[in-house]
Amino acid sequence: MKEPMVADLASRENQAMTGYFAAGSKQARTRKDGARYIAMTLCDRTGTVEARVWDADDVGDFEPGDVVKVRGQVCRYNEKLQINVDKIRRAAANEYELGDFVPQSARDLDEMWRELEGWVASFTDPHLKALLEAFLADEEIATALRQAPAAKGLHHAWIGGLLEHVLSLMGMSELAAKHYPGVNRDLLLTGVVLHDIGKLRELRWGTSFDYTLEGQLLGHITIGLGMIERKTDEIPEFPAAKRVLVEHLVLSHHGKYEFGSPKLPMTPEAILLHYLDDLDAKMQTVRAEFARSEANGRPGAEMTDWARSMERPLLNAEAYLKSEQDKTAGGSQDALPFKD
Repeated sequence: MKEPMVADLASRENQAMTGYFAAGSKQARTRKDGARYIAMTLCDRTGTVEARVWDADDVGDFEPGDVVKVRGQVCRYNEKLQINVDKIRRAAANEYELGDFVPQSARDLDEMWRELEGWVASFTDPHLKALLEAFLADEEIATALRQAPAAKGLHHAWIGGLLEHVLSLMGMSELAAKHYPGVNRDLLLTGVVLHDIGKLRELRWGTSFDYTLEGQLLGHITIGLGMIERKTDEIPEFPAAKRVLVEHLVLSHHGKYEFGSPKLPMTPEAILLHYLDDLDAKMQTVRAEFARSEANGRPGAEMTDWARSMERPLLNAEAYLKSEQDKTAGGSQDALPFKD
């Protein structure tokens, strides 16, 4: 983790500091004496702080959203912390970790990648295995898949979130394929890996998450379909029927037309993929709502605030039962008969 974080700056008031921050807003302003200065904000995953570059000519070539290296003095102006910047420049990519600026998976990214490779190695269908190996061997795709969030702001919205979501679904799908006869395990797991592959180009991530222009105009389902078509075209004699089934998994995984699904799931594998995908997203949302409630000082035994994506408040049943047991234990103690 980088030092200092924005949350640490209060303890460094009236001290010199050097650190890395994401550049937020950046505005040229004029002082009363006519001299120009730059008013800006600097941020990381712990917060945002105002900053001033009093000599506008000392500002390097960077844009809002870039990570910058800053040298300056921590001070306070109008009761708010501020950094008076002596020197600032754009940071090189090898000088920082994205996880310092946006949420990142609690799991190790390299470990998750090895787990994904292990799943693909377990395939017995040579064509589907070759297809996924072609995706994983593509350096551009592999780099993006190690980092991509699964969404801009809903489920798994953090660096490595998409890979974490895929691995969660792999485990669930493996169990489902064993439980339900007639399910093609390798086909289902192929759908798990590829159902959101278009998000690698639908989303952009860095010091913030947002949609690309391509993502806004086409969406990840359309983008993903094109990526699959290109990869299958590169594999000699890839069966046309298997390509249709894989594409159907991607086209139908949202489950309903009103949810942006071009087709309804029509195979056992597509039906499972849709419901497991939806379940994994909802369970991550539940965990996030419980964590948010705890952070806001609302214990787990109480109902959360209204969860918009779930269209209801939520209750942590485990915490509720523990709370009731504690109350019962306390009541039993209070109910002991009085003895001299």
